[in-house]
Amino acid sequence: MVYYAAQVRTGKENEVGNLIGRRVDPALAGAFVPTRVLSIRKGGTTKKEERPVFPGYVFISSPDETLPADAYWIIKRVDGFGRFLPSNIDRKPLFGRDLELLSHFISFGRRADISKVSFDENDRIVVLEGPLKGLEGSIIRVDRRKGRVKVRLAMCADSFAVDLGAEFVERLPRGSDDQHGHA
Repeated sequence: MVYYAAQVRTGKENEVGNLIGRRVDPALAGAFVPTRVLSIRKGGTTKKEERPVFPGYVFISSPDETLPADAYWIIKRVDGFGRFLPSNIDRKPLFGRDLELLSHFISFGRRADISKVSFDENDRIVVLEGPLKGLEGSIIRVDRRKGRVKVRLAMCADSFAVDLGAEFVERLPRGSDDQHGHA
């Protein structure tokens, strides 16, 4: 299975992904929009919302090394579709760090749930479980009040910051950091 990145109208990722899924033969290609869960507080109440991990991107999967021309032309005509990366003429499957990052989120299914995190005795963040595990070195800000961790992600030569949900658990006791990753 290979994956292509496609830019789409921001805010329409799920809509474009669903249209591709309905119009393209699944044997030729499929669409994938990894999402993240965030706790949103409005008016004193907290609710969980799903948002795309990669705003403005839909990932197209193909069982072949090259995206079939039939699938390409159908996808290109979907309302909200922008372009394949790096370009429609030179579309290339993801590889290297881009593929590793997408694979990281795919390993959690379509939805990256809230991670469990703590702090060690040196006040370094420790990810106990969830989609933040393995991304500790990319953390740029922690907001305990909102239950979020801002992570810098790079995809298709574009770098952007995205919030991922975090549940903060009590500080780890001394000596328990041997098993966990640090930032």
